[in-house]
Amino acid sequence: MKAFVFPGQGAQFVGMDKDLYENNAQAKELFEKANEILGYRITDIMFDGTAEELKQTKVTQPAVFLHSVISAICMGEEFKPAMTAGHSLGEFSALVAAGALSFEDGLKLVYARAMAMQKACEAAPSTMAAIIGLPDEKVEEICQSINKDENVVVPANYNCPGQLVISGNVEAIKEACAAMKEAGAKRALPLPVGGAFHSPLMQPAKDELQAAIEQTEINTPSCPVYQNVDAKPHTDPAEIKANLIAQLTSSVKWTQSVQNMIADGADDFTECGPGKALQGMISRISKEVNAHGIE
Repeated sequence: MKAFVFPGQGAQFVGMDKDLYENNAQAKELFEKANEILGYRITDIMFDGTAEELKQTKVTQPAVFLHSVISAICMGEEFKPAMTAGHSLGEFSALVAAGALSFEDGLKLVYARAMAMQKACEAAPSTMAAIIGLPDEKVEEICQSINKDENVVVPANYNCPGQLVISGNVEAIKEACAAMKEAGAKRALPLPVGGAFHSPLMQPAKDELQAAIEQTEINTPSCPVYQNVDAKPHTDPAEIKANLIAQLTSSVKWTQSVQNMIADGADDFTECGPGKALQGMISRISKEVNAHGIE
């Protein structure tokens, strides 16, 4: 069975989707519609901007979303998913691709999410770190021992076995990284991000985004969408909405999502969007499946 998966922030690069824009009339029309909705020419930054400009959360998130969704739409008849899923921001792409959200509403929500997250990042100095080479249970245990009072540190992204990203305030992350190394982690690597995504520190962003999500119409998708919050397949619009609201302060259960998709029959995963990060993660989760980009 075919599954289509959509990457999150961090997969962006300058020049992304320029070819598609120049050679595909449908893609060009969608990109121009996006420029109109956003009120600035995001295509100029995506195609010819600097890496610094592209790294701003308010640009990165809509850029990755547009690359992913427009690539999927332009596949036409070849885009026939039995199921979809997206990593963090990619969940919005997965919902649009499966028809649960319109292109316009998806883009507006992604932009609102990016702005809300940017604000939350500026309000509290916080960050994330990748922990390599420790069992998930050990990472959870160490986070739990440090996560008290003002110290916030939680598992944020279950990427694949042996790779878990933690999220929290700067001091707690430092303390956790030291403890992880002591416990035998191969690496405990602070990430170049400006905030503690998928942690309780994103509560102000969640509150802001909740209002926007509640006002947005969500339809029954054409196939199940496996959501980050519980790694389970969803087709009920009310459940999808509740999970989308919970996503910003909850961990991304990517390992569990992929395992559940495989258990439900997925054996061919196509990554729609920039980069190959998800293909790498899926190959580490299971050697039995085929993971590739759009062919």
